[in-house]
Amino acid sequence: MIRGYAWNEPFEDALALYYQMEQVGVHPNNFTYPFVLKACAGLSALQEGRDIHYNVVRSGLEMDVYVASALIDMYAKCGDLENARKMFDKMPKRDVVSWNALIAGYAQNGYAGEALNGCSNDALVVFHQMQLANMTPDSGSIVSVLRACSLLGALWKGKCIHAYVIRSGMAEDVNVGNSLVSMYAKCVSIDVALQFFDNMPKRDVVSWNAIIAGYSQNGQAYEALRLFQQMQRDKMKPDLTTMVSVLPACAHLAALQQGKLIHGHILRNGLEMDVSTGNALIDMYAKCGRLEIARSLFEKMPKRDVVSWNVMILGYGLHGRSKDAISLFSQLEQTGMKPDDITFICILSACSHAGLVDEGRKYFNSLNRDHCITPRMEHYICVVDLLGRAGYLDEAQELINNMPFEPDASVWGALLGACRIHCNIELAEYVAKHHLKLESNNTGCYVLLSNIYAAAGRWQDAAKVRTMIKTKGLKKNPGRSWIEIKNSVHTFVGGDKSHPQSEKIYAVLDSLIRDMKKEGYVHDKTFVLQDVEEEEKENIISTHSEKLAIAFGLLETSPGMPIQITKNLRVCGDCHNASKFISKIAKREIVLRDINRFHHFKDGVCSCGDYW
Repeated sequence: MIRGYAWNEPFEDALALYYQMEQVGVHPNNFTYPFVLKACAGLSALQEGRDIHYNVVRSGLEMDVYVASALIDMYAKCGDLENARKMFDKMPKRDVVSWNALIAGYAQNGYAGEALNGCSNDALVVFHQMQLANMTPDSGSIVSVLRACSLLGALWKGKCIHAYVIRSGMAEDVNVGNSLVSMYAKCVSIDVALQFFDNMPKRDVVSWNAIIAGYSQNGQAYEALRLFQQMQRDKMKPDLTTMVSVLPACAHLAALQQGKLIHGHILRNGLEMDVSTGNALIDMYAKCGRLEIARSLFEKMPKRDVVSWNVMILGYGLHGRSKDAISLFSQLEQTGMKPDDITFICILSACSHAGLVDEGRKYFNSLNRDHCITPRMEHYICVVDLLGRAGYLDEAQELINNMPFEPDASVWGALLGACRIHCNIELAEYVAKHHLKLESNNTGCYVLLSNIYAAAGRWQDAAKVRTMIKTKGLKKNPGRSWIEIKNSVHTFVGGDKSHPQSEKIYAVLDSLIRDMKKEGYVHDKTFVLQDVEEEEKENIISTHSEKLAIAFGLLETSPGMPIQITKNLRVCGDCHNASKFISKIAKREIVLRDINRFHHFKDGVCSCGDYW
């Protein structure tokens, strides 16, 4: 009975039976202890595990290889690596299970390749020691060490393990194959991961989850959704892990209908809604513009972790509802749950979107003082962005100069973006110089500097920078906007005429522009960053990707329905102004998500208050 509960749950019942067994005077043996320790590991019940270890010692079974291996596994899964290692070192004889338990413990607790308490105790080192001890690794050893390679991004080491897998004949083991797919994906070799996945003789749901998560985590959301659809066509039933892997892809693309279908699948199939799935759904709805649904899900969660609070705070920030984000942060503190470093990134970002400089300074200063969290690079990036957007360029520069570590390119990039907003060319040149010292081939930096010159009418300087881009063989990321209609995502670029309904789209857009001009709309040609004739500037800015996507949305949706589009870059000032006019003329709410935040246009007004 104990074995059955230990393997199939509930783990609590395995422990209850063990205690009942002791009460009636039946003594556990070397078969009992491994199963009850497995239950402790499943519950992360460290204190109960320690008590059982004491009983093991009293019974004289501590050095039994099966019991000792179970103790190592229990301590490792409960996060007590020090006692796991002590138990391992005491063993007079070890088998492959003992080694696997220790390797897995280090990998699962994040000690993939760094020192623990000053000792070289980590998954890769222990795996090497295992081989030196002439212990042949099995599939369990390989799975654990590949996880360590994934955590470290150790592609070369992972390839060596892959070669060993082939030599030892384990290549057809599905668990090993799944770990190889995951390792290659997490080491940013997604093409190799897909190639291996395609050639797997046998695949299970974990195989599909690994490749879908790989594409999603590598920012290839379209491919992640395509693979999810292929998985369903192949009659492989998704599980909760699949949902947690594919929902971020829906969030990235703002593919609300796809996200709703996945939510519906979870409900229809009676899949138990765990915390991770709830968090993924909240994040998806928030990033797809349905903040009220996200908050409703948040409120209904029977159990929340700090990630739940983080995604909701971040969602409010993205939509410019910074006061709600601050209120939620206060509620988090009142629950007694401690905010983590990510929580502060979320709240600082929310302050930045609304220009709440004093509040942002307060949160930043409280990091170390009140929460014992050492600010890291991402916190400084948020504060530089906060100060820069609000026009405190000197203070932002001073903060960078006084950082306790060397600023990276992203910090300088945040200040460069502020220079563009406030047209500070002198500071922009200084910042770009520092940025390019760190990342000499960063296309975004060159483009931003060129745009700053162009906006100031310094066409020769802008041309020089763009020539440098071509000379270096760099490619500019073109502006794209997309809209989801009837479960299909339609993508547009500026001046795009490739869409099958292009003629109708341009007719709608021309009609809109005529009506907008009657209402007082004037093209802001300063956002045309090419040195061309005035008439050509008007043609260019009239067909920006945002405007084309909105026109298509008006064409394909019923009157009165909201239109939601997504832009891969920051929305330009003219498109922002045009969207306000269109929302009033067409009597539609337009929800536009750009790379930084959401803009809700309604009755000629934007939710951002023109601060973005």
